[in-house]
Amino acid sequence: MKKLFSLLMICGALSLGFNASAQDDTTAMADQDTAAAAVENTIPTEPDYSDELEATTEEQSFDQIIKDKFIEGDPTFMSPVLICLILGLAIAIERIISLNLATTNTQKLLSKVEDALESGGVEAAKDVTKATRGPVASIFTQGLMRMSEGIEMVEKSVIAYGSVEMGRLERGLVWISLFISLAPMLGFMGTVIGMIGAFDAIEAAGDISPSLVAGGIKVALLTTVGGLIVAIILQLFYNYCVSKIDSIVNSMEDASISLVDILVKHNLSK
Repeated sequence: MKKLFSLLMICGALSLGFNASAQDDTTAMADQDTAAAAVENTIPTEPDYSDELEATTEEQSFDQIIKDKFIEGDPTFMSPVLICLILGLAIAIERIISLNLATTNTQKLLSKVEDALESGGVEAAKDVTKATRGPVASIFTQGLMRMSEGIEMVEKSVIAYGSVEMGRLERGLVWISLFISLAPMLGFMGTVIGMIGAFDAIEAAGDISPSLVAGGIKVALLTTVGGLIVAIILQLFYNYCVSKIDSIVNSMEDASISLVDILVKHNLSK
C-alpha cells in the first residue's frame, strides 16, 4: 500500500509539472504574438497611390487625349489633315445656313401671289415676290417679268432661271467633296512615310526590334485614323447639304408649275 501511494503521488506531481510548463509555453507564445503585432504597427507602410492614379486618368479630358494623339502622330502630317477639317467645316456650316435661309413656304407664297394678281395685277404680284427671300421667289419674279410676252416665255424664263438658282445652291459643295477625298489621302501619305521611317531604322540597326519600328508604325496608324475621321465628319455634312438642295429644287419645280397654272387662270379670267 505504501508503494502504491508513493507511485500515485509521483504521477500527480508529474502531471502538475506538465500542465505548468504548457501554460508557460502558451503564455510565452501569446507574448511573442503581441510583440510581433506591436512591431508591425510601428513599421511605416508605403502609401497606396493606385486610387489617385485612377482618379488622374479619369480626370484626363477628351480634348487633352486628342491633343496628345495629335502630337504623337507628328504635327507635320497631322496639320494638313486638321486644315482640311477646319476648311471643310467652315464651308459646310456656311452652306447649311444659306440653305436654311433659302427655304420658303411655297404654298403661302403661291397664295399671296394669287391674291395679289386678283387685287392688283402683275405688278402687285411682283412686289410680293420681290419682298420674299429665297430662290423660289426669285424664279417667280423672273416669270412675272415675262408675263407681257406670253405664257410660253414665262415657262422658258422659269426653267432657265431655275438652273441658275440651282447652281447657286450647289456653290461650295465641290470644295467639301475635295476635302473629303483629300483628308484620307494625306493620312495615307503619313502612313507610307511612317513605314519608310520604320524600315530605315531597321536597316540602320541591322536588327528587327519592336522599339525601332513602334514609332514609325504609330505615326502611320494615327495619321490614317485622323484622315478617315475627318472624311467621315465632312461626309455627313455633305450629305445633309445635298439632301437640303434636293428638297429646295423639288419645291422650286412644283412651285413653278403652280405659278404657270395661276397665270393661265388669271389670263382666262380677264
